Amino acid sequence: MNVTIYHNPDCGTSRNALAMIRNSGIEPAVIEYLKMPPSRDQLVDMIEAAGLSVREAIRQNGTPYAELGLDDPSLGDEQLLDAMLAHPILINRPFVVSPLGTRLCRPSEVVLDILPDTHRGAFAKEDGEPVLDRDGRRIG
Repeated sequence: MNVTIYHNPDCGTSRNALAMIRNSGIEPAVIEYLKMPPSRDQLVDMIEAAGLSVREAIRQNGTPYAELGLDDPSLGDEQLLDAMLAHPILINRPFVVSPLGTRLCRPSEVVLDILPDTHRGAFAKEDGEPVLDRDGRRIG
C-alpha cells in the first residue's frame, strides 16, 4: 500500500502517526514538508480530500500566524494558501495520504482510519498513552 506522510520530525504528533503507519507494516514515503513543501495543487488537493477548509489546515501555534495577520476573517483561501506556501510551518501536520483516504492526523490516531487492519500488536504513543491493544485493536 502506498502511503505518504507530510512529516515534521520535531512534532510528536507527526512522529506518533509515522510510528503507527510503520506498526501496520507499511513503510511510507516520508516528505519533510518544511524542506520540501507540497505544490499549491498538492496542498489544495490534500485539504479538500481531508474534508477541511483552508483555514482549518493552518497551524497557529509556534508559527508566524498572528504576526502575519492570518487571523483576519476577511482573508480568503488564496491569501491563506499563499501564506502557507511562503511559510510551510503554517501547514498543519501531519497530513497522511493513502488509498483509503487523506487525513490531517490530529490527534495522531486518526491515521488508523486510513490504514489497513494489519497492526503488529500493541502500540502506545511517545507519552505512553495506549492506542492499540496486544491484538492490534484500537483502544477507546
